[in-house]
Amino acid sequence: MKGILIGCVMAIATASATAQQTEAVVTYGFRNNGKDARGEQTLLIQGKRVAVGASGRQTEQQFLNYADKATFQLLDGKNGAFTLKKPFGEYIKPELLPGIDTVAGIPCKKAKAIIRSNTIEIWYTDALAIKGTPQISIAPGLGLILKIVRNGNSETYAKKIEYRKVTNEELKWPASWGKLVSEPAYQRQVIDSRYATISIFDQEQISWGNKIDNPTGYPLNATYHFAGGTVILKKVNLPAVKSSQRLFAELVQYSNGDAYDRTGSVFVVPVDKARSFLEGLEKGANVLPAFAGRNGKAYQGYVSTEEYNAPLEVMRFFTPFGVRHFNKQVQIEGYNWADSAVYKQDISDLAPRLQGDVYIGIYIGNYDKGGHKASLTFKYYPGYDGGEGRPEPKKYVQPVFNSTNVMEMAGQEYATLFDKDSLTVTVNVPLGVKNLKLRYITTGHGGWGGGDEFNPKLNEIFVDGQRVYHFFPWREDCATYRLLNPASGNFGNGLSSSDLSRSNWCPGTLTLPVDVPMPQLTPGKHTIQVAIPQGKPEGGSFSFWNVSGVLIGDQE
Repeated sequence: MKGILIGCVMAIATASATAQQTEAVVTYGFRNNGKDARGEQTLLIQGKRVAVGASGRQTEQQFLNYADKATFQLLDGKNGAFTLKKPFGEYIKPELLPGIDTVAGIPCKKAKAIIRSNTIEIWYTDALAIKGTPQISIAPGLGLILKIVRNGNSETYAKKIEYRKVTNEELKWPASWGKLVSEPAYQRQVIDSRYATISIFDQEQISWGNKIDNPTGYPLNATYHFAGGTVILKKVNLPAVKSSQRLFAELVQYSNGDAYDRTGSVFVVPVDKARSFLEGLEKGANVLPAFAGRNGKAYQGYVSTEEYNAPLEVMRFFTPFGVRHFNKQVQIEGYNWADSAVYKQDISDLAPRLQGDVYIGIYIGNYDKGGHKASLTFKYYPGYDGGEGRPEPKKYVQPVFNSTNVMEMAGQEYATLFDKDSLTVTVNVPLGVKNLKLRYITTGHGGWGGGDEFNPKLNEIFVDGQRVYHFFPWREDCATYRLLNPASGNFGNGLSSSDLSRSNWCPGTLTLPVDVPMPQLTPGKHTIQVAIPQGKPEGGSFSFWNVSGVLIGDQE
């Protein structure tokens, strides 16, 4: 069969010689802002059956059937085979424009469509027997699409048409379409197929006062309950994060009886030193390494030493007021309460500590037998720079301090040390480590008008006595999350408790870390200090600050 290059040569090719030929391979190229981009895409046309070649990260097979006037998308993934059949008539119908343009020497008609606020210009011909489009959502019934321009700068254009027989082996037309599903169901399957998901916890109860019967030893994937049930822990085996991959943690939480906004933390227990936080979970907080504050209190397990690592905080979150459990008990016209709180965060910086056998825990402070239910998954997303095959860069990840008392219900002291002291830690930076930063998370607590929860307080960070960072951690957007908080109290002025601004947190949200560059930390010993002007107690109420810090850097 003969191949026809689209260009000036096309202008002298006779339409009658090709108009009746029903099989061909069309090759498309790409341009961005007028510059050629890498890659090609093909259409395999066998009469009324057309196979659309894969483009980019496409994980599915795509076909057009001009006999049925429908597109078919087939996904053969980890959950089975699924097919979406969609009639041409359900796609956005383009506006046909007057006149004839010449595209690469071929007389073409022009059309335009607005798809999701994108302006799509389409050049097509209906004078040939062959039909098809390189993007099945764009004008599948018009004819043969020769060029598509999105928003004036992203172009898909036909480079070559080769009229020849297309074999069944090339076309790969499915003998069976698998399970036909709706478009929403199909799109969910497509999205889920693009990345890997590992379930850590699935609707585990985090509560207080129920009977606890933990397994012996630490077998993989067994759930343990500690601190009266307010901490759950599991040893899991995690894959290494490949170069250019992104790792996200997703936590889904809802009330199982507790109505209050509670501090929550997803954390890792490092076990690479002589002692670990596991000792405290198993035997009580008082067995952990502690330091004495100037106020006379002992603070157990807060700081890393040569023999002990503090828990590495992955996510700090705050439960909303009673989401799901109290939705029907508090009904207000126009208030459509959320089903659950969903927290999702990029934790790629912590990846070196999240591979192999890892002890992962969740803490939600509460004194309720129903408590909360929580599910945790890790999601591994491929990168876009093609770096999966590159050597993995070495990273240094070292937990330094964590004053979030995840064993609150087992006697671990609240972080009240800042009233008379700073949190001071000595770190020993190994040789070959550089470009260090401190991943710092901070939230203030003290739930009355004069408490630090409701009053901005300056956080200062020092390295070897020199202040390197300072800021007021504060959230003014808490009212955004009102529909997560059915059990939140309403005040006479129209505000809800969940609306009030707080010291770096809102009920139903994550508290994101702040990255503090620390070029001062060269190999050797250094001192890191955190200073906060903690408020004074009033009656039986007191303020405290949950702060955590992890050093992250490059390692030669």
